[in-house]
Amino acid sequence: MLTKTQKIDFVKEHKKALKDYKVVGIVQLKGVPDSLLQSTKNQLRASTRFIIGRKTLLHMVLESNENTKKLANDLTDTSAIILSNEDPFVLYGKFSSNSIRLAAKPGQVSPEDVSVQEGETGIQPGQTVTDLKTAGIDVQIQKGKVVISKTKVVVKKGDVISGNMAKALHTLDILPFKAVIEPVSLLADGMVFNKKVLSITPESTTEELVVCFRNALGVCFEANIINSYTIDRMISKAYNNAMHLGLEAKIMDSGVIDLILAQAAADAAAIDSKVKESSN
Repeated sequence: MLTKTQKIDFVKEHKKALKDYKVVGIVQLKGVPDSLLQSTKNQLRASTRFIIGRKTLLHMVLESNENTKKLANDLTDTSAIILSNEDPFVLYGKFSSNSIRLAAKPGQVSPEDVSVQEGETGIQPGQTVTDLKTAGIDVQIQKGKVVISKTKVVVKKGDVISGNMAKALHTLDILPFKAVIEPVSLLADGMVFNKKVLSITPESTTEELVVCFRNALGVCFEANIINSYTIDRMISKAYNNAMHLGLEAKIMDSGVIDLILAQAAADAAAIDSKVKESSN
């Protein structure tokens, strides 16, 4: 428990620190293992400063500055303030890249499909075999080794993990949950970037642009809009339509006559074949 003097010093020290950094942000630490917090702090030690304290004190630090008070609503009882001079998107990427896998606990909702793979497990026969079977996992004992009979999705995304399944996944060393510290919001140059914006990557942007371009191209083709991207295909389409019309209407044009003659030859051959069949 901090004394009144210590609280005043805490706010004063970090209020001053706000002026030394270009980026101020909030990270939520609820459910974050201490090991992940320490590894993240160590990884970012050279570029990022963490301010961890009681919510009321962190509020006072943020409220001391007209710009940083914009972040106060993102504070929870398990939050921390981060200070950095990194680009906001680069900083978010560094946080996101540092994660650890966690074991499942009964009652948790699975964030993804969880599968067990066919093959040897390295587990010794015994009670664990019964535990795996109780969880619905197909196992056998082969040559004294516990073997999973076939690959199977044992928990679907969104399902609640049962006690038996949590125990079985722990036995198989399957860690379906990921823990990561991600900034909820970052303030830079007077602008607040939320998580949704910060999670945009060059790869995801490229994918979205490709989809949008394809959709726009489809609309252009349907509406017969001519531009540098559609002109070649539309000329090709117009040429094919013209050839088809010429062939159907028997228009003796230099571009169609060869096709008309070829069709006539094919029709004549078919008639000749039928005549011969009837003669026999």
